[in-house]
Parts: sequence; structure tokens; C-alpha cells
Amino acid sequence: MRTVRLSANANAEPFSNEAFASKSDDLSRNVYCVLGIPIDAVDMPGLLRAVHDSARDRTPFLISTPNLHFLVNSQKDPEFRESLLLSDLCPADGMPIVWIARLIGLPIKERIAGSNMLEALKAENHSKQRLKIFLFGGADGIVEIAAKKLNQSGTGLLCVASINPGFGTMEEMSKDYIIDRINASGADFLIAALSAKKGQLWLQHNHDRLQIPVRAHLGAAINFAAGKFRRAPSAVQKLGLEWLWRIKEEPYLWKRYWDDGSVLLRLLLTHVFPLAIRARWQRMGESKHLDIKYAQHEDTITLSLAGAAIADNVETAIGLFREALAKKREIRIDLSDTRIIDSRFFGAFLMLRKSTRRRGTDLKFIGVSPQLQKQFRLHGTGFLLVQHQSAY
Repeated sequence: MRTVRLSANANAEPFSNEAFASKSDDLSRNVYCVLGIPIDAVDMPGLLRAVHDSARDRTPFLISTPNLHFLVNSQKDPEFRESLLLSDLCPADGMPIVWIARLIGLPIKERIAGSNMLEALKAENHSKQRLKIFLFGGADGIVEIAAKKLNQSGTGLLCVASINPGFGTMEEMSKDYIIDRINASGADFLIAALSAKKGQLWLQHNHDRLQIPVRAHLGAAINFAAGKFRRAPSAVQKLGLEWLWRIKEEPYLWKRYWDDGSVLLRLLLTHVFPLAIRARWQRMGESKHLDIKYAQHEDTITLSLAGAAIADNVETAIGLFREALAKKREIRIDLSDTRIIDSRFFGAFLMLRKSTRRRGTDLKFIGVSPQLQKQFRLHGTGFLLVQHQSAY
């Protein structure tokens, strides 16, 4: 057993880095937990680099763009929440997500909507090679119109093919001939344009069968690209009032926004405001030291956290998480002596959970006091305390 002592005011003790994973692994993401879902602190240039790197390397890269509707669905639908937890990048695609992050002191500074990402990719000038996209879904005729507009000369995008699968079941939309046609296109970026839940779950359901590297569900973005609906002016977007514009363009959305707004109000009162108060109290002087004891056993590795599991200490903790993952054994996080866990550390726990599930191993939290259980509930991560194993 060895102990690593971390402090916000001192350098952490060195630790072994044998068999560390690549810096491109999930634990390298600057990700924060926002009410149970991962949100990456990433800007548009960083997002575009990730897209092009994945397209070049032909490595699977699932982008999810959480907005308020995604957050609300994740609270009541574990399967939908899992589609976000298993994603490779989750930029904030809704001003309510950004507002929540600001209230609890997280460095999520900008909204990156799926439509903005598509426009940024379109605006790129790649004289040698344009990013090839495949459109999947959309109402009748929409993807064809969107493809024609996206293929206008001088843009950074080239739509090579599209499929409108209709309104079938998950199984009907996942038939071999559909997946084969998608894979045969040789596209770099697969854009699904279905309902939010169906699009997310279809991408997850077919994760191992799809060969197009970059994947995302960008339903509204395709409608905007096709000109079916107009997007709100930038001034309206900056004020966080795009939802009012969307209702003007698509009146049937009023009920969704009403329901989502009601849930947001409840979350603000029961989770966000208490977290904001806790974050301010934490900044006012609580000890920021953290000791981590690393103990390796025959079938398990136990990491015991004593002190403050906060952002100041997360990088060295992540190094130990990587080392534990390399052993391919059950990982136990002992929180018996942990006083506080912040959103950044919960984000690291979400990435550790994803990494263990991808490797077919278990992650368990032990020694969780009633006080810490409350912190798990406030952060929307009570599901981490329920032992259940699944993977892609």
C-alpha cells in the first residue's frame, strides 16, 4: 500500500505511471458532473479539433449535445442518461446548462449548440479534403434539401449520402441493409436527425456496428440547414431566449418547454441552489488536502480517499485511476474518510465508471456516509451507488 498526499498549495508526491493509458482516454477529458450528466469544458476550436482528429484516425467518437430537454430526460430515464454517460464528448448545448454551471461555480463558459458546430464545420475552408457527412433521419425531403445546401461549393462539408428510415422501431431502423449502406458510404461524420431519445439510443444501439468514426444526433440542426425553420437571431440566443423563438417557429413545442421548465424550477430549488451554497462555503476556507491510499489485492484495487475530493486534487487522482484501470481488476473507491466531493471529481468518477464498463470490470463505492450520500443525491449521481454492470 502507498499513500499520495495532495494539496492545493503543494506539489503532489510522485506516483507510478506504469501501463498508463493514452492521454486521449476518457479520464483526460475536462469534464464536470451537472446533475448526473457529464458536461465537457470545451470551446469550439477544441471540439472541431476532436472531430477532425477522429475522422483522420477513423476512431469511434460519439458526440452528445445536452440541453435542458436532455437533462430533464436523464432525470427520469436511466437508458437515456446512459447514452450521455457513454458519449465521448458532451458540450453544453443549452443556456440553462450554462446557467446551472455558473451558479455552482463551474468553468462552463459557453454554449456550443449542434447547429453552431455544423455551421463552424461548414465555414471551414479545406481546399484539399472536405469533411464527408452522412445524414440519417429527418422528415420527408428534409435531408435531401439539407444535403443540397450543405454541398454548396466553398464549404467544409460534403454530404455523400442520406437515408430517411421513416418512423420505425429501433430494430427496423437497425436492419443489416441500413447499417451496410451507412458503412459503405465512407463518410467521416454520421448525423442522426430523429427525436432526441430515439436518436441517442439508435447511435448507442448500433455503436459497434457503425464504421463512420464521428457520430452525433443533431436533429434541429438539419432542419435549420434545410431552411425548414429559421434559427433565432444571435441576440436572442445570447439572452437565452431561443426557446421563445422556437415556439414561434414550431408552436407544438410549447408543451415540451413548459414541462421542461417546470422540472428546471424543481431542480433549481432542490439541487442547484443547495450546491451553489455548498460551493461558496467550500471556497471560504475548508481544508483542501486529500490523501489517497492505493492498495492492490488479488482481485481488487482499493483507492481510499481521505479529505477533500475536489478539482484541485483531481489530476493526480486521475493518474491513480489510470494505473488501477491498467490492472483490469475490480476497482473500489473507499470514501470512509472523504469530507466533500465536488462536480469536477464527480466528473472524474463518471469517466472512471465509463472506462471500467468498457473494460468489463466493476467499479464500487464503499464507506459512503449518510452525509456523502446526500452529496451524491444533490449532484444527481445516486446511481453510482447502485451496483449494475453494462457496457457498449
